[in-house]
Amino acid sequence: MTAVDQAAPAQGVAQPDTPGQVRRLGGALALILAPWGFVITNACYAWMIRNGGSDETGAEALLLSATGPGVLRLCLVAGMIGCLLIIPAVMTALSLARRSRLAFVGGSLMIAGYVCYFGVLLSNMIIITMAERGGPLADYAAVIDASQSDAATAWVFPIFIVGNLLGTLLFAIGMLRSHSVPIWAAILIMLWSPLHIAGLFLGGEVLEVIGAVLQAIGFAGVAAMVLRQSRQEVSVG
Repeated sequence: MTAVDQAAPAQGVAQPDTPGQVRRLGGALALILAPWGFVITNACYAWMIRNGGSDETGAEALLLSATGPGVLRLCLVAGMIGCLLIIPAVMTALSLARRSRLAFVGGSLMIAGYVCYFGVLLSNMIIITMAERGGPLADYAAVIDASQSDAATAWVFPIFIVGNLLGTLLFAIGMLRSHSVPIWAAILIMLWSPLHIAGLFLGGEVLEVIGAVLQAIGFAGVAAMVLRQSRQEVSVG
């Protein structure tokens, strides 16, 4: 038997797709962790406004920051981590539903919305610093209000709202119609949008926390499908 004959069988053996396996494992981990960042964010905010309070104006945001800067920092950091992880999470989920245009549109809106949300959260760190430093709080509040109404950055907020609510809804419906994930997982993700909208009208942030938890469970179901598909590819290889 020649050296060529000895090498031929080895060339026919399928090699494991190690980079692909690592990528899918990382994506599944992002699917599990990303929504829990938003659970923490909503839970922290619910705790901070449990006795009333808001951040709708600069003055209210400064007052709220002064009552619990540590909790607010946790709220912001958890949300920013969630915004970073939601990008690989959505991209990994879309790999399960490659033929669903609706899921792609919704997922793209989600990514755009949460990129904008990262900027919104980061800007709130300055408000915490202002509240802790003290000084001309009325002037600080005026600066905050002016910055949030500045046309150069005001577009960030509607993109976040559209991506967060409409994007998530379209993404979940697309995943449901693609039959690529369990029905219950898609429905739980879908519930985030109506519960969040209802919470805005009722106040108190309780429905937002519930919606975030349900969404996190739904994303975990998607992660399970990613891992299942990965195991099947390994066994076939």
